[in-house]
Amino acid sequence: MSGIAGIINLKERGVDRGLLEKMADPLKKRGPDGLDFELSNAVGLLHAHLAIDHAQKEPFTDPETGNIVTLNGTIYNQHELRGELEAKGFTFRTNADAEVILYAYRAWGMMEAASRFRGVFAFALWDKNANKMHLVRDRMGAKPLYVAKGKSGEQLYFASNTQSLLATGDINTEINPIALHFMYTLHAVVPAPYTIFEGIQKVHPAHIMTIDALGNMTETRYWTLNAVREHADWEYEDWKEAVESTLSDAVDAYMGFSDEPVGVLLSGGLDSTLITALAIEKGHDKIQTFSVGFEDTPEEEGSEFRFSDQFVAKYQTDHHKFQVPNEKALTRLPDAIKNMSEPLFGQDAIGFYLLSEQVKSVTSVVQSGQGADEVFAGYFWYPLMHESTESDPLKRFSQYYFDRPHSEWLTAFNEKYHVGDVTGDFIRDKLVSPGADTFLDSVLRLDATTLIVDDPVKRVDNMTMAHGLEARMPFMDHKLVELAMAMPPEYKLAQQGKGILKDIARGRVPDSIIDRPKAYFPMPALKYVRGEFLEMMRDTLTSQKAKERGIFNAGYVENLLNHPEAESSFTNIKGSKLWHCALLELWLQSVGQ
Repeated sequence: MSGIAGIINLKERGVDRGLLEKMADPLKKRGPDGLDFELSNAVGLLHAHLAIDHAQKEPFTDPETGNIVTLNGTIYNQHELRGELEAKGFTFRTNADAEVILYAYRAWGMMEAASRFRGVFAFALWDKNANKMHLVRDRMGAKPLYVAKGKSGEQLYFASNTQSLLATGDINTEINPIALHFMYTLHAVVPAPYTIFEGIQKVHPAHIMTIDALGNMTETRYWTLNAVREHADWEYEDWKEAVESTLSDAVDAYMGFSDEPVGVLLSGGLDSTLITALAIEKGHDKIQTFSVGFEDTPEEEGSEFRFSDQFVAKYQTDHHKFQVPNEKALTRLPDAIKNMSEPLFGQDAIGFYLLSEQVKSVTSVVQSGQGADEVFAGYFWYPLMHESTESDPLKRFSQYYFDRPHSEWLTAFNEKYHVGDVTGDFIRDKLVSPGADTFLDSVLRLDATTLIVDDPVKRVDNMTMAHGLEARMPFMDHKLVELAMAMPPEYKLAQQGKGILKDIARGRVPDSIIDRPKAYFPMPALKYVRGEFLEMMRDTLTSQKAKERGIFNAGYVENLLNHPEAESSFTNIKGSKLWHCALLELWLQSVGQ
């Protein structure tokens, strides 16, 4: 993994290397092991390198065509693709993923090449002869890719984070009201192409954005996820065997392509313990596992050590535990926010940030269990939606999921930002679009292709890469996701969610972990809206900067500050509305706005 960025000069003048270097600075944490540039006429590319293997540094140039690629990510089926390309007469000079991408593009064109890649990736490929840039993002959106046209219209920029684009000083940073509506309805999710800034957009997952010499941008989808019944003759055991085999293969593949051991972020839950057990079965011994815990509060235990310890006792992994004082969660909160490419409301982001900092001192690559709940129906709202008798699909979804109805959203923001119910329209369209057999199928497809991208997946990427730590998520492997979407929903809903995964885990993971109620990353210091945490939010939202910015309706914020733990101050999925307001202001200040 790494950080990538680039400039396209639409006036066909040479690229200012100094400007490219400014864009590089905010990417160095993602790629702390080297920085390389490639300038070709009106195009400049850069690559901030994370040295987890001995692949050639990038940007990488095809010696025959002059095409250039810079890649953030890993192509996990590159060995298979190399064989196919060698059979076509290509000769490889390195073991770099980037070389595979360039030759695959030459052999099959971008559409077919992207469809053949299995992995997590965001890359930019400059076709010198066609004078076009292709920006490509993986199917599940695991790797970010942002693009912006300069205010003068003379230059176009792309990068792995928004901070790199902002470093140009050439970006329209007016607040996008459509993004505000998504963000404050879907707990920080802002689906592509939108971002909080009018001048920055993001490439859709599973899409190729092609930019021509005039700066025209067109996107083409290369993969579509359906949630329809396949294998109608399969019984439950057939599905269980298929899921187990596909997940095991993904875990095995994601343990490779690294010159140092690949560890696992081990919570006390089912997902991370299962992938660790499967990795051990595949012959990956002496696995390093990592857990973080916080201080208890009277209401809640601050760590899951008693569960993760049971798993470690069974498998004797090389385990590392990190205990974080609650006051450190608050003092380090600004650091975590500064490393968010977009505002993230999930308070466990600080937990991932602090854990990643410690893990990086031991290794540079880990696996993580994100995605299992969304793909295999692990959250409490899925059965509520499934059992609902509401005939309107939007109401059936929103009553359990939306943070605010549109009417409340209008009261939260000043009139200059008011828009129609864009989130409701978007979600309704997604829920009724073809390719899903049942309502729950449509919900899970929406989660896997859209909602998960801008919440847990982005959170993991941002907080781990802030320390140059690569996190791999085998539950987000597209082959596993495709299989899960074809499965009858009842196999996922069983046993209070993730039923089929729980059966796969039996005998591998202690029953006490499998059968415990669904738990969330314990962050007591930031979960309860009181004390220093409340005062920090009060200071933020009543600051002169916040008042001058004027995004929120002052009366709405004042009511939240006066009643921070009232039932009405929490969302349907138990998020703090006050924290949502404070986080945006803190993030904007962190990026110099």
